[in-house]
Amino acid sequence: MALVVMAEGKAKYVFYFIGDGMGVNQVNGTETYMAAVEGRIGTSPLCFAQFPYVGLVTTYSGTNGVTDSAAGGTALATGNKTKNGALGIKSDLTTRINSIAALAKSEGKAVGVTTSVSVDHATPASFYAHVKDRNMYHQIGKDLIAAGFDFYAGSDFLQPENNELSGNKDLYTQCREAGYTIARGYADYRKKAKKADKMLLLQTETANKADRTSIPYAIDRQKNDLTLQDITRAAIHFLSQKDTDGFFLMVEGGKIDWACHSNDAATAFKEVIDMDNAIKVAYEFYEQHPDETLIIITADHETGGIVLGTGKYELRTDLLKYQKQSAGAFSKMIAAQHQKEGKKFTWDFVRKQLQDNFGFWSQIPLDERETEQLKKAYENFCEGVAKDTKTLYESENIIASTARQLMARKAMVGWQSGGHSNGYVPVFAIGAGAEEFTGRIDNTEIPKKIAEIVGYKE
Repeated sequence: MALVVMAEGKAKYVFYFIGDGMGVNQVNGTETYMAAVEGRIGTSPLCFAQFPYVGLVTTYSGTNGVTDSAAGGTALATGNKTKNGALGIKSDLTTRINSIAALAKSEGKAVGVTTSVSVDHATPASFYAHVKDRNMYHQIGKDLIAAGFDFYAGSDFLQPENNELSGNKDLYTQCREAGYTIARGYADYRKKAKKADKMLLLQTETANKADRTSIPYAIDRQKNDLTLQDITRAAIHFLSQKDTDGFFLMVEGGKIDWACHSNDAATAFKEVIDMDNAIKVAYEFYEQHPDETLIIITADHETGGIVLGTGKYELRTDLLKYQKQSAGAFSKMIAAQHQKEGKKFTWDFVRKQLQDNFGFWSQIPLDERETEQLKKAYENFCEGVAKDTKTLYESENIIASTARQLMARKAMVGWQSGGHSNGYVPVFAIGAGAEEFTGRIDNTEIPKKIAEIVGYKE
């Protein structure tokens, strides 16, 4: 994609992309992977990584050297450090603080808050909620409605019903009573958008039956699944049709973090590419409104402590292209087939699944020890003696986790943990005022700079 930097004025339209868990090496690893797939050593640039203004961002929270997504999101949304787990309040867990999105609304701008995970998850919630515990999902949903933003999008609510807080009214009913039109999937959005005053875009009920917590990973996507590109395109369309003086739109690529919690490099890199595809939609808008648009891309923290190279002075990220589904999806498939096939669930059957979904033996040679490792995992799975590997958002059986770990070793991609780290995250910017986002800055400075550039006032 040829990048064009145009003349810049004052930002009327603000795009704020947050790659959850996307540290410097998640970006570099993705670009290295893209070049490797092309058959060369080097990098193949993502669209957003070519933006002219680049900086490094510190991410520690108000109480911890390593932030969680709630405190990290609150810093990016409000310009304030807070306690891990808290949303939209200071470390005293009492004082409410307004987000940049709320300031935009008070200035008469149309506002959208969107994500690839649930609409009440930590990062999107940091732009509208005020709670001491990020797990207060029903209350967060009520805060979403109370904020009254024009457009929300994500997979769904995690806790739509809670009789203690809402009597017999679920959050969908409360949304409709507050004037929101609820669309299920992009096609449904297109049918309903013209007549809607405010919009809540969720995935289809069919998709929810598989997983309501998020839209599918890019690597696992099926036809008609809601995508981050769809969400971004719908948000721009909806906010643009509002009779307001510009808009503010936050878009979270939430599952970069989930894949990194699982130490699943192939899935993580494809999530970064997927967010880049959503950013391209915003960049197309920038090309039409270059003097009035600001696009910022950053992250709330790094996840996994990913390392590109594990000591041999080599890197084989090209091998990741043979992985056809996330380790979590492979685990579910294997478990379902074990139940379905019964005695036909043989080592030869599982070996064929590993070959088809990871490229082992056919595309990625394995030695006798590595093959035995996978076979032992199969035997332990069948005998029921191996516990599942649990990460923050996934649970994998021993066959899937062994395959994922072996893939990482072959690609020479290392992981320090299944949690967050204090590593720098990047910030990239283009458009009106983008020159402010350079050098080393703290995450709390980003929303303050946006407000100053655009003219939002407390």
